Amino acid sequence: MTSMSTTAPAPHTGGGWFSKTERWLDEKGKGAWIAAMVLGFIFFWPVGLALLFYMIWSKRMFSKSSSRMVNPMTTMRTTGNSAFDAYKADTLRRLEDEQHNFEAFLERLREAKDKSEFDQFMDERAKAAKSED
Repeated sequence: MTSMSTTAPAPHTGGGWFSKTERWLDEKGKGAWIAAMVLGFIFFWPVGLALLFYMIWSKRMFSKSSSRMVNPMTTMRTTGNSAFDAYKADTLRRLEDEQHNFEAFLERLREAKDKSEFDQFMDERAKAAKSED
C-alpha cells in the first residue's frame, strides 16, 4: 500500500486580485493611486477614467491622509504591560495635543492670509474709487 500524503490547502487570504491591488495601493499612499490612474489613461483611457471615478467614489481622492490608515482597535488594545500601556497612552495624548495645536496654527495662518487678501482688495477698490473722482 502506498500512503498518500494529504496536505491542507493554503488558507485563503481573502479577496481577489482587485482587493489585493487595492490594499497594495493603499499601503503605498495617494501618490500610487494617482500614478495608477495616469498610467491607466496613458495605456487605455477607460481604465484611467474608471480609476478616477473609483477614487472619487471611495473618497481616496480627497482624503486628508495620504499615508496608511491606523486601525483604531490597535491603538486601544492593551498589551498587558501596565508601564508600556501608560507610556503609550501618554504618547498618544501628547500627539493628539500636538495635532490639535498644529491645526489651530494652520487655521490662524489661513485667517491671517484671508484678512490680508481682503485688506488688499479693499485698498485697491478704494484707490480705484479715488481715481474715478
